[in-house]
Amino acid sequence: MRRFSSSMWLAFGVVATSSVHADAVLDWNDVALAEVAANGQSPPDGARTMAMVHVAVFDAVNSIDRRFEPVALKERGPGDAAPDAAVACPSYTVLAGLFPEREPALAKLYAAALARVPDGPAKHLGIELGHDAAHACLTLRAGDGTGAPNRYAPQTNAGVYVPTSLPIASEWPEVKPWSMRSPSEFRPAPPPKLSSEIWARDFAEVERLGAKESKERSASQTETALFWSITGPASWNPVVRSLASSRPMSTVERARLFALANVAAMDSFVAVFDAKYEYAFWRPITAIRRADIDGNDATDAAPQWLPLLETPLHPEYPCAHCISSAAVGAVLEAELGAGEVPVISMTSVAVPGVVHRWTRIADYVDEVSDARIFAGVHYRNSADVGKAMGRSIAQQAVASLMRPSK
Repeated sequence: MRRFSSSMWLAFGVVATSSVHADAVLDWNDVALAEVAANGQSPPDGARTMAMVHVAVFDAVNSIDRRFEPVALKERGPGDAAPDAAVACPSYTVLAGLFPEREPALAKLYAAALARVPDGPAKHLGIELGHDAAHACLTLRAGDGTGAPNRYAPQTNAGVYVPTSLPIASEWPEVKPWSMRSPSEFRPAPPPKLSSEIWARDFAEVERLGAKESKERSASQTETALFWSITGPASWNPVVRSLASSRPMSTVERARLFALANVAAMDSFVAVFDAKYEYAFWRPITAIRRADIDGNDATDAAPQWLPLLETPLHPEYPCAHCISSAAVGAVLEAELGAGEVPVISMTSVAVPGVVHRWTRIADYVDEVSDARIFAGVHYRNSADVGKAMGRSIAQQAVASLMRPSK
């Protein structure tokens, strides 16, 4: 598996934290994001980490009064356990289990978090409950297919050179989902035929707006492309945090929101890489440079064409950034409503000092999709298909996991 260096993660918008603040769920979300960055995890592997942390947190605090159906921890916990301890312990335990070499640093954060909880039986019950929830989650996800060797076989003829960097996440079509019945459950129809009008339309759009030296892409569109060069958990957890902080929520409600969003995001990566490696569709940089072989008279080859941003090292169809943002957006709409919401705000280290704001969750999702076209790495149809897949995955997650108890 390819590891992402800390310098690469600067482009993904992750900022580590060494202190805690008022809300335990938000605190440990911040810590988990920093650990994903510190360990150089790729976006899908980072999504798995975030899902595991937040599921364990949800199970722990939910077991105190069992308002919702559990995920991994089936036993009911003591009603007088301290919620903040029941958040800190599973967060620390899952992260230490996934990243044992980071345990000393995590232990300091854990000790600081526990110091904020009054001593007494409730604190100890919360710790015990969190420990049980963490180990139930770690056991549930053990052997789920992540970390398998990269077995990608390059498509070539004997003796013919091809680029030697292997594409990433080739094992993810075999990863066990949380709520999907199989990785291929939401596999879309094949990408457009190269002879189609849709292909010619998408080709022309990305060639014009996604070129590195495009004269038609506006300054605002360029900023949007750069802003969303952040990918993985750092690209959706700030949106969840912004909304979760904008309204009164109990600890279990906030824990459930983060768990559902990150579970849907992880499942979206399983689904999108299943489709990507099934169809192995070419990226704009390949298609535009080799339009001479696509058989479509409406496309012309541009042998020197380059995209604005570096092309991700995996097949094009569908758009992964689009599917994960749509999955998270659909969870947020299901839980908080699809209309006007308190202003969502987010920053990106790729464009320091710039803040993007939305008052509709759908606008955030659409901006992410547009950004990938402006970046020159995806086609419009691929973005639309990814968004539709993400919505379906999220709807199934909300309908099948962490439902209100009857």
